[in-house]
Formats: sequence, C-alpha cells, structure tokens
Amino acid sequence: MNIGINVFIIRDGKLLLGKRKNVSGEGDWGLPGGHLEPNEKFKDAAARELMEETGMVAKDFIFKNIVNLPNNPKHYIQVGFEAVDSSGEPELKEPDRCEAWEWFELNKLPSNIFFAHTEQIKNYLTNNAFSE
Repeated sequence: MNIGINVFIIRDGKLLLGKRKNVSGEGDWGLPGGHLEPNEKFKDAAARELMEETGMVAKDFIFKNIVNLPNNPKHYIQVGFEAVDSSGEPELKEPDRCEAWEWFELNKLPSNIFFAHTEQIKNYLTNNAFSE
C-alpha cells in the first residue's frame, strides 16, 4: 500500500496543476504531491512536496479529503490538503517529472486529470472528505 500526499493551491479561484512527465499518468494534469516518507507527518510531507515540486511555501495546510483507491495495481490512499497563504510562483523544480505548471479555473479544469487525483479533486469541489 502507498500513501500519496497532495496539495490544493487555490489563487483567484484557480487551481494549480502540473502536467506529468516520465511518471504514471504521463501527459495528464495532477496536483503537487508525492509519497509519504517513513516516520513523516502528513503536513510535513505536504510542505516538503510543495517545495520540492514547485518551490512554493505555505503557512499551513488544512486537511480536505482522503480517497482510498484499493483497485489500483498498487493500492493507494490519497490524502489532500489545502495550502494556506501560499507564497511564490510555481517553478519547474523537477523538470524530469513535470512538464509545466498551470492555473485552471475551478469550473474549467482540464479533462485529462491523473486518475489518482480525479476523485480527490471532485471531492474537493463538493466539500466531501472521504470516498473509495
């Protein structure tokens, strides 16, 4: 089983998504995030992944939802946090894994969203904290 920690960054009614490259879901748009490391706290993982992938920081992270994906070839649990008072502009810090960062209006998200984040984003938009 794997645990993914993902971050919702909202500015001016827009969500930040990255175009995945050389990883599962290549060409799809996904949230900043990654795997929880051993002995790591969830919020620490959210802060680390946000910095590693985008160079951005946030004052805090608020839990938004959890999605259990048991039918995935590698059983995943995706945990989503919303960044509070994020600062900086997204940079391509891992160009081997992300092609671009773009802001999308919440009501005009791309159709090709990474399968592991689709339900999590849907839950975020409907204020649902759990699904499987």
